[in-house]
Amino acid sequence: MRVLVVEDNVELARQIKSALEHALYVAEVAHDGEEGFFLGDTERYDAVVLDLGLPKLDGIEVLERWRSSGNTVPVII
Repeated sequence: MRVLVVEDNVELARQIKSALEHALYVAEVAHDGEEGFFLGDTERYDAVVLDLGLPKLDGIEVLERWRSSGNTVPVII
């Protein structure tokens, strides 16, 4: 299972990624909303862990853009 973690707090993102990998998930990290949106829009993920308070593009805007383009990936906020 492939999971995208969109979190601007570097240490928290590292901890979430590590926990997911320990549970045998493949985890990738984006540290701002623009990067997170791009990855979620161009790559296939089974789930996303999404922070709301992101630089460049907030999490709600990221999610709205994904949904308006038909991306129905499950998202944990």
